[in-house]
Amino acid sequence: MAQNSTYPKKHENILYSQEFKLNFSESIGVDWRTLGRRLNIGDNYLEMIDQDNSKTVDKAYSMLTIWMRLNDNLTLEDLKTALRNMRRVDLKRKIDEFAETSNSPVSSTKFSAKKDISEICTALKRFYLTNYGKICEVQPPLKLPANVDLMHKFVDLCMVDAVNTQTDAVFSVEREDFLKRQLHYTPIPYSEIFMKEKSVTLISGIAGIGKTWLLRKCLLDWSNGLIWENVKLLFYLECRRLNLCQNISNINELVNFFYKEIINDFDISIHPVLFIIDGLDEFKYLNELINPSLTCYHPIVNALTEIQKYKYVVAGRVYAIDKYQSISTEHCDKINIQIMGFNESGINNYIENNVLKEKKHFVKATLKESAIAKSMSSVPFYLSSMCKIISNSKNLYKNSFLTMTDLYANIFLYFLQKHIIKNNELIYQLMENNSNKKYILNICKIAYQMFIENKVIFSKEDIQTFIIDFDKIEDNFFGFIERIETNLGYLYQFAHLTIMEFCASVYAYNCLSSEEIIANEKLKSCLSMICGLTNKNQSSLLKFLVNLNPLKETCEESLSLFSIFDRLLKSSRTNYVKLSRQNEDENLRTYYVNLFTEYFYESQSSFTNEIKFIVDQRRREWSIWIDDGETSYKTSCENYFVNHYIKSGRKLLRLNVRKNILSDEEKNLIIQCSTNVRKVLFYSPIKIEGWKPKDKIERLTISISRYLITKKDFEQNFLPWINLCERLDLYLHNDINFIEEICEWIRCSNIKCLLIYYRGKNFNNLDELKNLITQKNV
Repeated sequence: MAQNSTYPKKHENILYSQEFKLNFSESIGVDWRTLGRRLNIGDNYLEMIDQDNSKTVDKAYSMLTIWMRLNDNLTLEDLKTALRNMRRVDLKRKIDEFAETSNSPVSSTKFSAKKDISEICTALKRFYLTNYGKICEVQPPLKLPANVDLMHKFVDLCMVDAVNTQTDAVFSVEREDFLKRQLHYTPIPYSEIFMKEKSVTLISGIAGIGKTWLLRKCLLDWSNGLIWENVKLLFYLECRRLNLCQNISNINELVNFFYKEIINDFDISIHPVLFIIDGLDEFKYLNELINPSLTCYHPIVNALTEIQKYKYVVAGRVYAIDKYQSISTEHCDKINIQIMGFNESGINNYIENNVLKEKKHFVKATLKESAIAKSMSSVPFYLSSMCKIISNSKNLYKNSFLTMTDLYANIFLYFLQKHIIKNNELIYQLMENNSNKKYILNICKIAYQMFIENKVIFSKEDIQTFIIDFDKIEDNFFGFIERIETNLGYLYQFAHLTIMEFCASVYAYNCLSSEEIIANEKLKSCLSMICGLTNKNQSSLLKFLVNLNPLKETCEESLSLFSIFDRLLKSSRTNYVKLSRQNEDENLRTYYVNLFTEYFYESQSSFTNEIKFIVDQRRREWSIWIDDGETSYKTSCENYFVNHYIKSGRKLLRLNVRKNILSDEEKNLIIQCSTNVRKVLFYSPIKIEGWKPKDKIERLTISISRYLITKKDFEQNFLPWINLCERLDLYLHNDINFIEEICEWIRCSNIKCLLIYYRGKNFNNLDELKNLITQKNV
């Protein structure tokens, strides 16, 4: 203690000065990890620091910063004791020298606890540039260090206007909405959004799309003076961390909790401040934040509400941002954007920069051939995962990414192989080991329990309620699960929400009955993947994830699929009755039908007797729509369903085409439907080179009154269909100049019932139309 009194107590504040931290970080060198352990920093933090920083000095600086953030009432003596125990007396002397130097009048002013606004602003910028210049990907890259340089990677992400966001919290619906928006959107330049200082900026996007990349890029740009020039103080807060601060009730206390070494009780209320809130969907008290009238109230909600007095940016999953809009409506100076991920240029750049030269061809070929891979490649998390899986596979089957469930299974097993087991065994060899099966089931059990309880971050006590010996084996789970060291002890989270959801589905499939799965509303978003796990394709990796629980009867698989399908269509019929009573449209009914085709595709099932029974219960409602709003994934699902439906001898009710530029998948769907369909409706010209319909249809509707097409196009596009129909409804453009030829074509056909709408009049037979033509010629 005598040593501690050789210089004034106020010099303990040099611990929090940038000059001291930078000088000390340069001096400690490669011993930063050893010092970190002496300072009782957990190995998980040290590993994270090592991965996040390429330079030794940056690792040392991050280690000091985390030590100061995790502990209160630190003194120089604490640091000197640690150095003495690791026999670095030379550094202990340097601390004494620095402390004595800071005893001068000049130094005492420089490191005063009462910092001014410019000093804090500078310290914040230096902090962000040091700690957020790189972001660690979930998986190790193929040829580069584990960190992604945000300054060069982010710029290829696309942002669009998101005023009309998806209000359904079901993740599969959120994904479907994202895929639809991918088809046609107008990107908004990054500069247009962030060069202007909006009072409120809301940022939404699906999991893994790059929201955190965007926010951290904003931190760097502000620190470099590129955006938000009038903002003096910028504070970045993660909701998963805010969950740990439930008893903090005001914004000043909250900021001091996370940035105490920088602001040191500085009052921020009178200065231009902007808050960035990341991961709103992970905030445990979101319902309380949205509904202040709720009786169950935690102080942290008040602190987060207080942020609305300042400028702020909030990011989260689509459904969470949609809910949050209800409390930010009074702001007219607001922008609402959705992140769409990489554009085509961004995807190509990522492949060029992150994939080994000899593997690039295989990656690009897979993204071209697989509709799933192509659709999800704009999401950084999925693109990163697929690049690594394809590059590390010696023999990758073409259907490795045939379904969404295939994609998730490949990512999961790649994690297992590269992060957990870490040997060169192939997947089938790993899964011959029963201990590995038990390990997977335990991971999935944790995911399931946390998923249905809606816990993104959870404690050891949460897990020990169903895995009693978790404290003895917790290190085995790292890779899938991350451990976070806080003032409250260790907390845990899954490496990615997508992995958590997939694991929950695997557990439900292996351990729950059909009745339990269907009765649990929390599993609604997992039904697609649960159906996908019933896939019997032996060339799919899914087969290694469906036999983890020997206690479950094998016959349960088909029963589960039948029960889910049956429930879906019953829900469809129930809602159809409600919609009819309310005189509303068929959107909800169509929603259930689309889910059925999706689940059927994910399962890669065939038309069993049970499925035939379900389908026949609503035989009059099977119609196919092809329009500009359909995704390639949905088209793949419909192609698969129609193929089995028609091969079983069943006839579609309708084929509706409202699109004139068709993909190969859509052309194939039209060809399949044409072989056995009652009614065909065209709302725009279509053309399929080298193919003509062959099978008769009951009714043909051609509604092209908005299109002035040529005689040649009409003959090529529609005459083959006209020759096959019994009833024709034809709506023509007023200025068509080959009406006589149309009449002759119809006269030579087998049409028994006719309606032609032309120049504002309906004609039920050719004689009436002929009179109009004669009068026109006269």
